[in-house]
Amino acid sequence: MKIVKNFTIRVLGICVFLLLILSIMIFNQEKLIFFPDKYNRDHQYSFHNNFEEYFISVDTEVQLNGLLFKSDSSKGLIFYLHGNAGSLDSWGHVADLYLENNYDIFIPDYRGFGKSQGKINSEKQLHKDIQIVYDQLKKSYKEDKIVIIGYSIGTGLASRLAANNNPGLLILIAPYYNLVDLIHHYYPFIPSVFIKYRFMTNKQIPKIAAPIIIFHGNQDEVIYYGSSKKLKLLLK
Repeated sequence: MKIVKNFTIRVLGICVFLLLILSIMIFNQEKLIFFPDKYNRDHQYSFHNNFEEYFISVDTEVQLNGLLFKSDSSKGLIFYLHGNAGSLDSWGHVADLYLENNYDIFIPDYRGFGKSQGKINSEKQLHKDIQIVYDQLKKSYKEDKIVIIGYSIGTGLASRLAANNNPGLLILIAPYYNLVDLIHHYYPFIPSVFIKYRFMTNKQIPKIAAPIIIFHGNQDEVIYYGSSKKLKLLLK
């Protein structure tokens, strides 16, 4: 009887643990995916390169903050969608590489990141926000001179953006096949129906007319290297 009781307690403990994980997956997925650094509106960025600060309205009460770094002799624009943590204070340093190669670079912060207002609550909202910001930048740059770059979580946004527009090039750095696939790689017991953010990069790739370049380190411990190998099979 004691063995049966101990076994029952363990099973109940496991069930409670799984229910806890599932409840977090259903109601608090944003906290599991996004880890922003937040700043007040008066926060001052300090970069050695010249930059212009943007506040772009994406909703009636929400503005996204972005930085445009300008090269001395521009060949076009890098539209850079960063990863799931930090803010422009840390991501702004990626500008050096592109400025050295004579590209302007614009980096927006997502809702709730840095000085950007609002709160992320859906994948649809994220895609809409990024499209509005992209449309704003298209007013100043010819689209065939725009290179969309997505890094990590930003690759899902970048691929959807490239599929719905006509940039000159898409670059994906450490992309996932889709977010459901990535989650199942580490947590195969989580039912797909509970995964709110899906970012189906694999379904966007065939729709993209622009050339696509993928970079991925084969020792990546966050987004497994096989993700890019599977995406490579979808390239035209």
